[in-house]
Amino acid sequence: APASTPPLGATRYTSDPILPDEGGISPTPSPSPQRASAGSPSQSSFPPASFRDAQVVSVQALEQSGHFQRGHDEVPYAALGAGLGSYIWVDYLRICGVKPHQIVALGTQSEPYAKYKQLCLNSQIPLHERLRSNSDSCPDNIWGWPSYALREAWSDFQRGKVDNAMRYLWQVFGEPTLVETYTPRANNVFDSIDREARRISWPDIYRYGSIRSIRKTDDGRYAVAYSKGRGEYGYLVAKYVHLATGYPGIRFLKHLQDYRDKHNDPHSVVNADEQHDHVYEHLSRHGGRAIVQGRGIVASRILQRLDEVRRTSRQTVEVIHLMRSPKQPHEGNRFGWSQRPVKNHWEFQPFNWPKACWGGDLRDWLEKADPTERQRLMKSWGGTTTADRKDWQELVSRELAEGWYRVVFDTVQSVTNVGGQLQVTYDAGQSSAPKQATQTANFIVDATGLSAAVTENPLLKDLIERNQLPLINKKSLKVSNEFESTSLASSDVRYPQRPDGRMYAAGVTTLGGPYAAVDSFLGLQYAALRTVTHLTHIRAEGLRPLGVGRSGSQWLRWVMNQTP
Repeated sequence: APASTPPLGATRYTSDPILPDEGGISPTPSPSPQRASAGSPSQSSFPPASFRDAQVVSVQALEQSGHFQRGHDEVPYAALGAGLGSYIWVDYLRICGVKPHQIVALGTQSEPYAKYKQLCLNSQIPLHERLRSNSDSCPDNIWGWPSYALREAWSDFQRGKVDNAMRYLWQVFGEPTLVETYTPRANNVFDSIDREARRISWPDIYRYGSIRSIRKTDDGRYAVAYSKGRGEYGYLVAKYVHLATGYPGIRFLKHLQDYRDKHNDPHSVVNADEQHDHVYEHLSRHGGRAIVQGRGIVASRILQRLDEVRRTSRQTVEVIHLMRSPKQPHEGNRFGWSQRPVKNHWEFQPFNWPKACWGGDLRDWLEKADPTERQRLMKSWGGTTTADRKDWQELVSRELAEGWYRVVFDTVQSVTNVGGQLQVTYDAGQSSAPKQATQTANFIVDATGLSAAVTENPLLKDLIERNQLPLINKKSLKVSNEFESTSLASSDVRYPQRPDGRMYAAGVTTLGGPYAAVDSFLGLQYAALRTVTHLTHIRAEGLRPLGVGRSGSQWLRWVMNQTP
């Protein structure tokens, strides 16, 4: 766990794949106390034991089951998850010549950003606010030009807002040394994804399905068992599979999970990535006290929202920010000559990783490193940070000066309900014999993020155990520099030495591998680029190399909004 948080507790799941996130805005499932049905055979008799217990299944047996129809249920390419990671991979495939009928994106929501958008709203980032993402990190545009800053500048210039347009251009020219880093508005990102989804025929590629299990087939492909809803099931068979299932679920601090389990009270103790607008509605009407835990980008947005509630409602609102330990200005993460700034115990950085991790020397360094060196590098570059914004730093300084926002360093012992209010017991102070103290509150908001351990996703756990897949730190899938899980290569049983089917992964499930920023827009684009390039080299069906000529012509088609 990060230094700012106590040990972590249980994880909550839903049946749907979870989208990857951008720069610390963590897409999560809804707050359900039930464990997931996706990939969990105990939830249904489908797929049958003959499928679940096998490592390789017969395509003929699938056809005889009545849940598989040749032609309709078999394609060269399958994108599992149908979220942002799947959408970006499909975008690359389409630009490289693959036809819509050759791809199926399997998931539970037709808009690839649907869950990401919902979690932005849950973590108090409305559509007009800006994401923690870069100008040229464009999930709708693999070339990154025109960037979001240039597009927004042109839009404002056309509406007569010349000052705004010049400010955006100055930001991308002078960031991060001379001016704050530019970040795009959420609604601009979602609108641009909608445009590209229509252009690449995403509605024809998407297929509704809650994924249950994945097995290799006897002809060198993969069979995906899924639920169509309302008691209907099916199999999808594909030769090249892309896994982008995102975070397994919400991660609660142990003492908060213990409280929710004991009192069945998801109203007073919430995760910042759950829907929890009732917290702000109550405080705006009645005032009260909220306790916040965590000090990353989501925690900073929660504090900003609480500040807005206090200013607009004129109610007495108090905020106590619980941190496990202080962080002094000289204690920011250091790598070489560089050190992150720290102010008021918050560590600042424009993005969740140093920018050179995306496409600079740090990316190259990490890719060439051995597994041990990779862990050392990522530990130095990573850690809990929030955006380096002047207005945010001024907001925290003002809140501390006004006294309604307080920072308390503690190790929480327990949370109970006394007379309808939460009572938190913790060890106050840093002495060898700490003195116990208590604090009451109306709400506790856990802003410590999500669980990234792949074994906590029932679908991935089943796949890992059935194929004895190697893991990184028992948390992430081990992938090649092309983001392929080589242990899952599928061969025709008649030619076992010649792998035909390939399985790739993207997003947080590959954290610790050849790329640091795997759960960002640009990280997903980079993984898709490496994957599709590898598929081109092995002469995958329908793919054409993305050389200079094709790239230029396809960019022009993107500009004119014409189908690839």
